[in-house]
Amino acid sequence: MELKIDTITLRDIQQDDLPILCEIYGSTRTEELERGTNWNQEQKRFFIEQQFFAQHDYYQKNYTGAKFYIIEKENNIVGRLYIDFFFEKKGVRIIDITLLPAWRKKNIGGSILEEILKKAGIKNRCVSIHVESFNPAMNLYKRLGFKKISETNGVYHLMEWIPEQI
Repeated sequence: MELKIDTITLRDIQQDDLPILCEIYGSTRTEELERGTNWNQEQKRFFIEQQFFAQHDYYQKNYTGAKFYIIEKENNIVGRLYIDFFFEKKGVRIIDITLLPAWRKKNIGGSILEEILKKAGIKNRCVSIHVESFNPAMNLYKRLGFKKISETNGVYHLMEWIPEQI
């Protein structure tokens, strides 16, 4: 399944993308670290790097058929999309989609998600994603028709979109 979205480019991640991928990951943890720790900048940086590399390694080993993309717009790296188009041989799993803060709320994520849903609908495949309950993008997922199908620890919601044909 190939994705084509107007002015947005998806390219496979490369080894030299790891620093920016770590920055993209870290952007999702900034508020939590500011609110919940009294760590200095070095401690926060160390924590982010440790968590990023653990997550990155886990995704690479456990989603062997997945695509791992850098999202670019206007020749700028703006985020990442990790997606398994043949999750459990029956659906599409969005493993992660994250945009850098400066590129959020500009319909980049929405455009990507709409394209994923369009392609999945043509192939009559469900799309799923785990979303933290406090994630501001939760409203976007709901607007696009995702429904909560399960919950882990009251924090992680497994959301699913089902095409109309099913």
